[in-house]
Amino acid sequence: MKSAFRAKPPRYPTSWKDFPAGEHIRDAVKTVCDDYAEHIFGYHFAKLGSLSAEINLDTSPIRHHINQVPFDNQFGRQLEANNASEDIADNKVSPSQLHEKSSESTINKGNMVVGQSHSLPFAENSIDGFLLANELDFAQDPHEILREVDRVITQNGYVIISGFNPLSLAGIAKFLPVKRGNILHDARFFTSYRMKDWLQLLGFEIVEQRQVLFSTLFFQQRWKGAAKLQHYLASYLPWCSAVYVILAKKRVIPMTAIKPKRNLKPRFSAVGASARTSAANRSLR
Repeated sequence: MKSAFRAKPPRYPTSWKDFPAGEHIRDAVKTVCDDYAEHIFGYHFAKLGSLSAEINLDTSPIRHHINQVPFDNQFGRQLEANNASEDIADNKVSPSQLHEKSSESTINKGNMVVGQSHSLPFAENSIDGFLLANELDFAQDPHEILREVDRVITQNGYVIISGFNPLSLAGIAKFLPVKRGNILHDARFFTSYRMKDWLQLLGFEIVEQRQVLFSTLFFQQRWKGAAKLQHYLASYLPWCSAVYVILAKKRVIPMTAIKPKRNLKPRFSAVGASARTSAANRSLR
């Protein structure tokens, strides 16, 4: 099997807006992640990468979420400015309320950590859940990231991974001269079978997998029959979806002490020297 390590790191997306159909991908992945997150309990949940950080898991019982992004605080300021400009344009907030909202978002940004996904600044067995939204598709060495997740995740913790399917129209369009500047051409496109094999080697159990979005992802869906066709393909051709989402659970087999076998009493016992001496003395008498 071809190694997953790439000598030259691929271009890394800073937002879902870097994809032509980024909003459709984000919404589809978020819908599945919300269903998965309802069953993940604990104290800490980590979302790795810029794409994962933009997915809000509102249904998650875990309230402490950590967003780890691979760039400095400019990401937070840019996200803050974009949200503020959209709110002003939609008349949701007035310019006088902008300062108050920015102060609140600054407090929320306390859960943001700047770092690389292959070097997590967390203690071992400390994170109850992980979200890797297409993070491995743009990683130089996805094995290194999964090893870090395995080190940090708690026993019976969960990990949610989404990825691009190479056995889809998007996987075929990746090798065609279509929109060569699109960042999708740099995506790795690992198969779900390969992803599940990596997880199982690390001791994860595959709980569920869902297939979403049947499109090339290089163009926006603008025709009305798209939703109906999506439902038809999801029912009869799930293997050719453009995106898959996997839910896996860490399994740790406890070590039990092996009890020693019970010593059986021997039927015959060896006769000692003293017994032989006393028997000889009696015969001489």
